[in-house]
Amino acid sequence: MTTEKPLFHSIYSLVCQVPPGHVTTYGEVARHVGTTARTVGFAMAALPVGHDVPWQRVINSRGTISPRRDGDGSQIQRTLLDAEGVRFDAGGKIELKRFGWRFEP
Repeated sequence: MTTEKPLFHSIYSLVCQVPPGHVTTYGEVARHVGTTARTVGFAMAALPVGHDVPWQRVINSRGTISPRRDGDGSQIQRTLLDAEGVRFDAGGKIELKRFGWRFEP
């Protein structure tokens, strides 16, 4: 677990750079920190209560919200993104060309 903490911190720091009204993907974050999209997902799921990481801004590469184990998490994520002005089409997809955030190399 000690080897994961610095990696998770790097993931969280990067996700904090995504401004309101934008989203990024698990894969995009993974490319920038040198890990896998799955590890980014694990990091988002491991966030402690009371954190300030905007986890809702991380979605999958299809432009949709990934299902959550906790049941309400997907709806909470959609509600938070709606409040930030991110729009979904009728199929629940976000247009990544419009709302996607790219990190500087």
